[in-house]
Amino acid sequence: MDMPVNVPVDDPNADTEWNDILRKHGIIPEKPPSPTPMIEEALVEARRLAHENRLEGKDIDELAELEDEEDEEFLEQYRKKRMEEMSKISNASVYNQVYHLQKPDYALDVTEASNKSYVFVLLTSSQGTNTESRILMEIWRELARVFGNVKFCQMQANLCIEGYPERNTPTILVYKDGDIKRQIVTLRELRGVRTSIQADVENVLVEAGAVERNDMRLQRHQGKRTDEDDGNTKSTIRQGHVGRGGGEDSGDSDWD
Repeated sequence: MDMPVNVPVDDPNADTEWNDILRKHGIIPEKPPSPTPMIEEALVEARRLAHENRLEGKDIDELAELEDEEDEEFLEQYRKKRMEEMSKISNASVYNQVYHLQKPDYALDVTEASNKSYVFVLLTSSQGTNTESRILMEIWRELARVFGNVKFCQMQANLCIEGYPERNTPTILVYKDGDIKRQIVTLRELRGVRTSIQADVENVLVEAGAVERNDMRLQRHQGKRTDEDDGNTKSTIRQGHVGRGGGEDSGDSDWD
């Protein structure tokens, strides 16, 4: 005999004999599967991956320090991987300096060069008094030294674009494959005069695709700057142009 349609149900998800009968006859829907097994499976997989990848980001010296803690064969795999990464980086590092641009050569040195690698152009203050430009000039030198596969260029804004507003400097232009992929006008988008290499500009490199997120050079910088992120590092950058007498250093400046 068919079950009546209007059958009272206190809790359709309860595990009762009555609910089993109702489900069998299609009066109430099947109970959805418990998410617990899937959650537990996901947690187990996450722990497994975390354990397998526990050596990611460690350089050769850090791996050597783990010889007494890790399986030698497992360590050797990571040593080989790091050596291959270092070789690849070394072969691609063809720049390693800041290139000071001249307008007649801009198309060749920037637009065409971006077909081979990422090109980051820094348009600096035209008057030589812009603090944010000075901060980025210091950062540009360090990034060029470390990330030699990226071409870092620099030019006074008014020499590149006639009448370029001083208030818009510094400006960062990111080129790839002959086009501008990103533009950052002043450091407002970052952290103003508190902008740092590790916390801000390296992230721009990663987001632009110029550097992989797991690049070992990023990891090394993070290790050196984590404790200083809100203190000494940025202070050093900001004070880089202070002369011995405590004022602005008039010598050895890119603004001459």
